[in-house]
Amino acid sequence: MSKKLGSFIVLALIALFAFWGYKYVSFREKNAVSDAAFIKSDKISFLGFKVGGKVTQIYFKENGYVKKGELLAKIDPKDFLIAKDKIINQIEALSKKIQLLKNRKERVEKTLQLKTSISKMDEKSIDSKIKSLKFKIEALKAKEEKAKKDTLRFKKLLEKRLIAKSDFENVKTNLKVLQKEIDSTKENLNSLFIAKKKAKKAYLLSKTTQEETKEIQKEIEALQKNKKVLKDSLKDIENKISYTNLYAPFDGIIAKKFLSPPKIIKKGSPVCALVDLESLYCEVLLSEKKLRGVKVGNKVSIEVDALDKKYKGIVESIAPTSASTFSLVPRDIASGEFTKLDQRFAVRIKLQNKKDLRAGMSATVAIERR
Repeated sequence: MSKKLGSFIVLALIALFAFWGYKYVSFREKNAVSDAAFIKSDKISFLGFKVGGKVTQIYFKENGYVKKGELLAKIDPKDFLIAKDKIINQIEALSKKIQLLKNRKERVEKTLQLKTSISKMDEKSIDSKIKSLKFKIEALKAKEEKAKKDTLRFKKLLEKRLIAKSDFENVKTNLKVLQKEIDSTKENLNSLFIAKKKAKKAYLLSKTTQEETKEIQKEIEALQKNKKVLKDSLKDIENKISYTNLYAPFDGIIAKKFLSPPKIIKKGSPVCALVDLESLYCEVLLSEKKLRGVKVGNKVSIEVDALDKKYKGIVESIAPTSASTFSLVPRDIASGEFTKLDQRFAVRIKLQNKKDLRAGMSATVAIERR
């Protein structure tokens, strides 16, 4: 009886092992299985400040969850604020100086316009008077010639005692009056010529004043350029002040904290590493011998070692080249010696559920063959 029971147990165990063996082989035949799989993330960012300085505050905790736009850390902005105030004061001083020059230019231009207008009017008026006096002198000279002739004629008549002496004296006096009037008119004409020269000088002086306005304008333009440079510097310093606050670029978990405040850091030094759990995926290095029937869209069963849980996924892509293709030290087969090695290809798997997963976890995958 005991021999029969022993034989039955042995046969049962053989049958059980045979069943499990068949199931194992059948599973491996229907699925490409590999334990060279890891959970990875497309978004692992090392966050740092765009400026250097003293980190005074950190608002996150390692392994803690943060939201997009959340303030993570802060640099003391004191030096930047002092530099900003200095630039603002310089801009204000330049603005006042520019305004003063503009006011001065406006006054000079008004004076120039007035002087030019007056000098032109004076010159035209003087030319008109000169012309009038010239006509007057010509008329007086004509009268003088007639008076001279009358004087000679009256002198002869007086010598013949045909006229009274008083008549001769009247003609003679009339001639002297005309000559004095001609001399006086000539003096007035000379005065007008002198006035005309002065008007021309005033006009030339107004031209010199016009050059002065051009110099003032050049000075204004130079100051405006300096003001623009200062405004650009102000914008730059304001950007730097905004860079003293470090914000989370996306939702995620702080994977690592690299420093504790207070600490002086350089521009770009990492403050923390942020992982986006929504971008997690599984990557498996699959042997070329197991690639048979593996295609994009195939279903995948994933068992994560750390969690002892199973997840589902779908093959998203298969690398077009083997992992060794981009090796820094490629194999040298020029000598003719060659050992065939099993190549591995990276297969990316889209996860259908990412709960509790962390980047870097190892896993075993079974990809359904088609």
